[in-house]
Amino acid sequence: MKRRTFAVLGAVTALSLALTGCSSGDGESGGDGKNSLTLAGWSLATTPEFKVLADGFHTANPDITVELKEYDPKNYDTQMIADLAAGKAPDVYVQKTLKNFYTYQNGKQLLDVSDVASGLGSTANGLPFYQVDGKTFAVPYRQDSWVIYYNKALFDQAKVKYPDASWTWDDYAAAGKKLTAGLKTAGSKALGIYQHTWQSTLQGFALAQSPGADLNSGNFGYLKPYYTRAVDLQKAGAQVQLGDATTNSLTYQAQFGKQQAAMMTMGTWYIATLLSQQKSGDADKFEWGIAPAPQADKSTTGTSATPVTFGDPTGMGINPKISKDKVDTAKKFLAYVASADAAKALAGIGITPANTDAAADAIFAVPGVPTDEVSKFAFTKHDTKPENPVGKYTAPLQNILNDLHTAVLSGTKDIDTAITEAQDRAKNEVLNK
Repeated sequence: MKRRTFAVLGAVTALSLALTGCSSGDGESGGDGKNSLTLAGWSLATTPEFKVLADGFHTANPDITVELKEYDPKNYDTQMIADLAAGKAPDVYVQKTLKNFYTYQNGKQLLDVSDVASGLGSTANGLPFYQVDGKTFAVPYRQDSWVIYYNKALFDQAKVKYPDASWTWDDYAAAGKKLTAGLKTAGSKALGIYQHTWQSTLQGFALAQSPGADLNSGNFGYLKPYYTRAVDLQKAGAQVQLGDATTNSLTYQAQFGKQQAAMMTMGTWYIATLLSQQKSGDADKFEWGIAPAPQADKSTTGTSATPVTFGDPTGMGINPKISKDKVDTAKKFLAYVASADAAKALAGIGITPANTDAAADAIFAVPGVPTDEVSKFAFTKHDTKPENPVGKYTAPLQNILNDLHTAVLSGTKDIDTAITEAQDRAKNEVLNK
């Protein structure tokens, strides 16, 4: 399969200074010796991947235990920054977003793990994005890609055909409006589409699918058709207003899992969460499927083409304050999380691993995962481009674009004005400094 890889911090400069000031290569972190590790994670009750990796490594290495330390997913990077500064960070911590990798690496908060990376070959999708000046500072264990999730029962109720590999964004928007009207006629309050509040729901696709688009250019005109379409869907009542979603703290898990929307775009990590929540009762039980992300035009649609989508890898790195007697153990753990055994274990709970060679068969063997041909095609074939190209300008530019996202979808600015202002800010506040 073709897979090029696939926000929370404030000013990168300030954070980089804070990180640099607290870094140390002296192995200061305490612990119980080389037979134990601490690992960062988040939402442990609904995000099983961390326990799966910890348990799998312990099974393969019975003399080593891995203790999980839970963080708030919304404030993960902020909390990690504080723990690194205080010397309280875990031995191994997750690079939750590629956006902030530069900040950690430039702040000297990641050990060089080039020796681990050299043993992975080409099996770890996303590995090049953790490399700086010929050295590797983290290892990817996940490589998610964005797809369409859809509720078959709601589509049937609205009498709308399921999505397939032929959809463009215009098809997606038209189906969303038709679903909303059809569901209303059938007596349902569900909307056709749920678009989550993140800027990536629009900007990730726009950057990946627009020829010549370059985040670091400071030219953001490629965003216009994506926001024009989204504003129209909000006005048509086919998807929730951004203000309502924010004010009411809506979650994508509840909106789709509780059948408040017939479809949404989301990353492949949601497969594991949806399966878990349907099992626990936190989500309704209904038949669902996935389809390729909508495309900018017909040139990348159809099963003979490769759909273009986006998604950053998720990696793990080692805290440079780890005690020296743990370094080899931590590197052994990183090698495990990128291994075929870990990939099969992650796929077994619906997670898309970075090591994809053996993943597809395992994931479609999981009870509840849709096995129709469109779902299989969506999972296995796509050109996944990064949402956050690694570089010193990525975080501050993304912060500016988040302001654009909020302004346009809240209706406080029209898209042309918002783009012009964002470009001016990028030039004056970031690129020309």
